[in-house]
Amino acid sequence: MKILVTGGAGFIGSAVVRLAIARGHAIVNVDALTYAACLDNVASVSESFQYSFEHADIRDRNALDTIFEKHQPDAVMHLAAESHVDRSIDGPVDFIETNVNGTFNMLEAARTYWQAHGKPETFRFHHISTDEVFGSLSGDPSIQFTEETPYDPRSPYSASKASSDHLVRAWHETYSLPVVLTNCSNNYGPYHFPEKLIPVIILNALAGKPLPIYGTGSNIRDWLYVEDHADALLLVLEKGVIGRSYNIGGENERTNLDLVQTLCKVLDRLKPRTAGTYADLITFVQDRPGHDARYAIDPSRIRDELGWRPSVTVEEGLEKTVQWYLDNEDWWKPLQNRRGVGERLGTKS
Repeated sequence: MKILVTGGAGFIGSAVVRLAIARGHAIVNVDALTYAACLDNVASVSESFQYSFEHADIRDRNALDTIFEKHQPDAVMHLAAESHVDRSIDGPVDFIETNVNGTFNMLEAARTYWQAHGKPETFRFHHISTDEVFGSLSGDPSIQFTEETPYDPRSPYSASKASSDHLVRAWHETYSLPVVLTNCSNNYGPYHFPEKLIPVIILNALAGKPLPIYGTGSNIRDWLYVEDHADALLLVLEKGVIGRSYNIGGENERTNLDLVQTLCKVLDRLKPRTAGTYADLITFVQDRPGHDARYAIDPSRIRDELGWRPSVTVEEGLEKTVQWYLDNEDWWKPLQNRRGVGERLGTKS
């Protein structure tokens, strides 16, 4: 299968590219190479005859039309997006232009291509989204997000992703474009850009800097190892029911404070401090405006229909992640100089 992947130089996109190439698929990686992208993420597969790269922005419709006709993909996996909640609070316009308008351009370019080639039944447009579109849950562990949970986005980021989800469903219902959708929980793992919680904690700890936790650290997230997520995404692309959405969760709920404390224990074991423990560096900071209390995914549909479950616990995944950052300073060190990295963002209200 030839798959056009948008955002393939990003965190989740590059995991999809690496796994798809390993499984024998041909990949066309379309990426604008914005601040969070890094072609080093796909360096291990970039010399493969099955890999092609197109430097293009999904906001550029003409470029997309040219790419579709040039490569003639069998499927699309649309991952390109602005994704950092804190940045969306400070600068929402980039999120609307990329996540909403860019998705519209992708849908129209895909529809034009699909129609021009006789509407092949095997074509798929897989839109990758987030559980943040569902809003915030109470602490009741019996309540989780399902595919029928009403949308209730609380940040410019989640609102932009909710908008893109609605566009994809509308293009299926109106134009019969063959789509599948997925909404995932919080990802972590190798190649995670150093502005998100887990890499921030790891890299601050290694530098002896404070480990910032928003508010009281009581916010709960479901953590999904990125390579597990890539596996699930390819499965949905290949076997998911057209027009259907699938929630992909890690089955690993933790409070932010619990997560950071676990990271500290892993670091204490793998890279001990000369004095004290890494938990001594934990610092509580001003909370993010509109910070959702809890996300948790009910993964019943993807488990029951497609037979997928995550392969690693959060403890196993964090161990792998910490070791990867310890082994790959040459990857993350240059990224710390990029715009906004290491700064506290998202305090505007």
